[in-house]
Formats: sequence, C-alpha cells, structure tokens
Amino acid sequence: MFPKVGTVHSGEACTQSLQAVQDALYVLNGKWKLPIIIALSNGPKRFRELQRLVTGITAKVLSKELKELEMNEFALRHVYATMPVTVEYELTEYSQSLDSVIRALRDWGIQHRARILGKDKRDV
Repeated sequence: MFPKVGTVHSGEACTQSLQAVQDALYVLNGKWKLPIIIALSNGPKRFRELQRLVTGITAKVLSKELKELEMNEFALRHVYATMPVTVEYELTEYSQSLDSVIRALRDWGIQHRARILGKDKRDV
C-alpha cells in the first residue's frame, strides 16, 4: 500500500496513495457512519428502527448520514406505497467491500487500546 521507509518512490505514487486513504476516510468519516453500517448489517431497517439502534443519533443527523451512504452506494432506500408510507434502508452488495476494512479497523483498535492502556506489554 505505502512505500516502505527507505525505499525509492516517486512523489506522484505517494500522492496517489495518500489520496486513496483520504478518499476512504472521507467516506467513513464521522461518529455515525460505521454504527449505521453495522446496524444495517443484519438486514433492512426502517428509519425509526435505525434511530433506536444507533443510540444518541438525532433524526436530522441520521437522515443526512443515510443520504451520504446512498450517495456513496453503500445503502439503498426503498419506499413502499403503504399507508402510511414505509421507508426501509439496506446495505448494497458494494458495501460488502467494507467488511475487511471494518474488521481490520476493529482489530487495530483492540490492539491500540490494549497498548495505550498498558495491557499489551509485548508491543511497548
């Protein structure tokens, strides 16, 4: 992914690598994206159900985050002509490309927390 320290590489390659990481972080940025994705990972959810599952999120913020997830092709919005209208959200097939990223972030987070809290003396 990134050139190793001490290797010869072009500035353009570094810029492209950095841009790719910035793009990924931009898409997943914020306090709410990952909790929403995780909440949707067990199947389609209605808006209010998502709001209950993602503790502390306001309706306004949830709406904004869902629109951004739709824009980035991670979530689909389905509107059903019922009375009252039913709206459900679900993850797209493309969102599965995040599985390994989320697992890697989780694993790193566990290791980092243990290291910082002094529970993993092997890595210090």
